[in-house]
Amino acid sequence: MKLSTYLPMMVLLAMFTFSCSSEDLQEDNFESSLMEKAPPAKVIEVEILELINNYRIGVNLTPLNNLKIIKSVAYTHTDYMVSINKVSHDYFFQRKSSLVKNASAIKVTENVAYAYNSAESVVNAWLSSPGHKANIEGDFTDFDISAEQNSEGKWYFTNIFIKR
Repeated sequence: MKLSTYLPMMVLLAMFTFSCSSEDLQEDNFESSLMEKAPPAKVIEVEILELINNYRIGVNLTPLNNLKIIKSVAYTHTDYMVSINKVSHDYFFQRKSSLVKNASAIKVTENVAYAYNSAESVVNAWLSSPGHKANIEGDFTDFDISAEQNSEGKWYFTNIFIKR
């Protein structure tokens, strides 16, 4: 693995693991320091979150809350996928552990995707896949997403769901 890929992931992991005062931080303070690692929400990300919540409402499920710490964790993984030019669930256990520790998650899952060019197309693909659809319809409380483009303009997506 390239150092440029490995280093940001290790920094994030170290931040989650070795922060000496993390237990004393309020969630908002922790999220705000972590959010320096993720860019502001893109239009396609907002559209995906809205489509997923609209779908959930349409099947009589509770809409999910956005949680910025999830955005940061998702961004780290999406950036990793772009750097290796491959869609993957690599290092999911680390993302899950970080969210359990820092977001009080008791359940974590994710959907990833590559090369869809609109919010509708990626959400429709996830809804057409039983496993991805189960995540969207799952018993979760919060979610967020990261969508990043590679040098060829192809999108990579990481959508993480948690229950607190």
